[in-house]
Amino acid sequence: MSQDPYELLGVARDADADTIKKAYRKLARQLHPDVNPDEESQERFKQVTAAYEVLSDPQKRAAFDRGGDAFGGFGGQGAGFSFTDIMDAFFGGQGGGGGGGGRGPRPRVRRGQDALIRIEVDLAEAAFGVARELKVDTAVRCTACDGEGAAPGSHPVPCETCRGAGEVAHVQRSFLGEIRTLRPCAACRGFGSVIPDPCRECAGDGRVRSRRTLTVKIPAGVDTGTRVQLSEQGEVGPGGGPAGDLYVEIQVAPHPTFSRHGNDLHCTVSVPMTAGALGTTISLPTLEADLPDVEESGLETAFDLPIPAGTQSGQEVLLRGRGVPGLRGGRGDLIVNIAVETPTRLDPRQEELLRELAAIRGEEQPTGDVRPAHKSVFGRLRDAFTTH
Repeated sequence: MSQDPYELLGVARDADADTIKKAYRKLARQLHPDVNPDEESQERFKQVTAAYEVLSDPQKRAAFDRGGDAFGGFGGQGAGFSFTDIMDAFFGGQGGGGGGGGRGPRPRVRRGQDALIRIEVDLAEAAFGVARELKVDTAVRCTACDGEGAAPGSHPVPCETCRGAGEVAHVQRSFLGEIRTLRPCAACRGFGSVIPDPCRECAGDGRVRSRRTLTVKIPAGVDTGTRVQLSEQGEVGPGGGPAGDLYVEIQVAPHPTFSRHGNDLHCTVSVPMTAGALGTTISLPTLEADLPDVEESGLETAFDLPIPAGTQSGQEVLLRGRGVPGLRGGRGDLIVNIAVETPTRLDPRQEELLRELAAIRGEEQPTGDVRPAHKSVFGRLRDAFTTH
């Protein structure tokens, strides 16, 4: 078998690092013992891995290019290489090459989590906006240690086990040779430093839980499910890190008069049969009437809704611009559904008057106007041609 690492990987002598890595990745996937367990493939895998170790290390590659024996007689001897090299070649990771470092210490200071609370508001508050005071229980920065986690007068010190690296190397022998893996340091939990004298208030976490009061401004036009974001008002992170965001989710309470559909309001007004026939005017409250101090503000609390003579039950009256303001401007409409009520109980005099009215109108024995609920497309076309 060739002892030239360039030939083993099938790359040119002026190949760059990415080309070498891609070539090794392709061969390693083909020859890995999990894919080809036969002895020839295992031996071939050892050789291409050793070749990659040479060409991925600038110093070893330069030594070989000058005519040196970079392999050191790997045929039968276990070549020493880092397991992170194989992972880097397989998955394109950032593990150190040639036995280099790994991820390094993880930061002690990290961003906090976002928080979510839900509040219920009235329909008028959701429509026109409101400011609410909220009591929230979240993690805040520890004032005793200013988030550092160490008792006043002390500071974190480098870990003696990993010497500040946050990880330690473990070496294991296998058919590939010595495999070197990096694991988080158990002594410092991967931070690279330890706190010899933790703060008594936060136990070294850099944050404590506290209840505080916030004011949230709910914009006009919100609806159930709308979330208002308060930046950096969530949980403070470990080590006194920056706070996450606080989200306030809106739940709109049902209204006794109006129902909301998008930015439109709907309501039903019931009138007696005589009012539907003769026409009338009724007073309808506005949504603004539910706002506090509405009288001092001069807002309209009610308006007159005319009911034309001959109004039928189920007829709708559209009042533009009396709905809910939109989050991006404009305002919806108010749709009033008229329900004409037929009396269910009549005294003798009322029954006499109605029979007299029916006689005058020729309605003592009405036959009823029976017609289909709706016509098909072909039926409407037929009627159109018949009419013309």
